Amino acid sequence: MGIDLPIVWAIIIGFGLMMYVVMDGFDLGIGILFPFVRNREDRDTMVNTVAPVWDGNETWLVLGGAALMAAFPLAYAVILSALYLPLILMLAGLIWRGVAFEFRFKADETHKPFWDHAFMWGSYLATYFQGVSLGAFINGFTVRDGAYAGDPLDWLSPFSIFTGFGLIVAYALLGSTWLIIKTEGDLQQRMIALARPITLVLLAVIGLVSLWTPLDHPHVAERWFTFPNLLFFSPVPVLVLATTWLLLKMLKGSTHAAPFLLALMLLFLGYSGLAISLWPNIIPPDISIRAASAPPQSMGFTLVGALFIIPIILVYTAWSYYVFRGKVTPGDGYH
Repeated sequence: MGIDLPIVWAIIIGFGLMMYVVMDGFDLGIGILFPFVRNREDRDTMVNTVAPVWDGNETWLVLGGAALMAAFPLAYAVILSALYLPLILMLAGLIWRGVAFEFRFKADETHKPFWDHAFMWGSYLATYFQGVSLGAFINGFTVRDGAYAGDPLDWLSPFSIFTGFGLIVAYALLGSTWLIIKTEGDLQQRMIALARPITLVLLAVIGLVSLWTPLDHPHVAERWFTFPNLLFFSPVPVLVLATTWLLLKMLKGSTHAAPFLLALMLLFLGYSGLAISLWPNIIPPDISIRAASAPPQSMGFTLVGALFIIPIILVYTAWSYYVFRGKVTPGDGYH
């Protein structure tokens, strides 16, 4: 029996996007938390926790886009055409934030507040339009004769506006729990205090999205709420509640790594819920991965390159985080 290439490529793209959410989520979350930390030295410490690794985190976004183009060209053409404006705004936020990242360390005292605001608003802009794009993707696209046939502003809806704000909350939780691992003293205590309400707000966001999606999309309701699917998928919401309870409990203790790992678990559960709702469609509501896939010869050829490069990315990413492990202290960097 041969390799099921569309399935393999769907797993690769799904893995790449999840890695991006994990790796760049806490990175963007640091900028999102800037308004809640006024002290200049604390802000410098926050940024220093990701200074050696932040640009490598976005490798996964590039990988996901390139893999989509190689393996599912129809999906690449439709999704990018439909989401052209929010994706451009997302990239503008990432670029503006990247520029601010470098310049805020080199700026004098007069200009440093400007670059602090640029870093913060770049983080908000990039995160918000990632969330808007996610909401628009869940809503689906109008496709006719193999091309996007909707309007340029079809991505803008109450649901996508809400998911934009929802992703800001999710990344803020990742950022705060990351800083619990990487900092100490007053800044760490500030992050613990912030993580508690953020966790509760994220739980509310997950609940609203979980209700809104099946109410707006009957095929999603049918996937979740018919037997035997209801029995198979019921562990997902149960695990969300259990993970949230455990996260809040850990935030009262002295464990530093556990809140971050549990926050990642919450995002993974949300990601798995999205996969359950949409599978096997890569262009919602009704174009499957097989209908959108490239010719087998193209998928097989590019798979060789992917299986070569992905382990390299994983190894150098793991090595960079290992080298820069430990706490970050004000003025001194790592120790």
